[in-house]
Amino acid sequence: MELDAELFVAAGFALFLGVLIKVGAHSKLFGALDARSNRIKNELAEAQKLRSEAEALLASFEQKRKDAEAEAAAIVAQAKSEAEMIAVEARKRLEEFVARGDKQIRDKIGQAEAQAVAEVRSAAADSATRLAEAVLRSGVAGGKDFVADGIRELRALAH
Repeated sequence: MELDAELFVAAGFALFLGVLIKVGAHSKLFGALDARSNRIKNELAEAQKLRSEAEALLASFEQKRKDAEAEAAAIVAQAKSEAEMIAVEARKRLEEFVARGDKQIRDKIGQAEAQAVAEVRSAAADSATRLAEAVLRSGVAGGKDFVADGIRELRALAH
């Protein structure tokens, strides 16, 4: 009996396949597989297109980053250059300021020295005048003849 049941199953299966072929199920199955294959191809093509766009966008951003880095480096270099120029100018101005200050100090010292010398001369002249006046008063009162004494001293020096 087992053989008979297997025979009926095989015959039923063959009949079922025959009905499927007659109805055209195989063309629908192949059509569905082809449609799925086409859809997958389209998705792969779209994915490849998106990938190439993403790579192009990435390359664009990389280029922009490189350009920005180069621009930043140029700005830093320019800022360093300007800072060095400002530092040189500041040193120059400081040196000029110090030189002017030194000159002013030397001028003031010179003026103070000249004023001190003038004051000393004035004081010496005043002292000499007072002393001469005192000597003359005491000498005239004592009966001394300063003119005759001066002439005698000159004669002594000349011989």
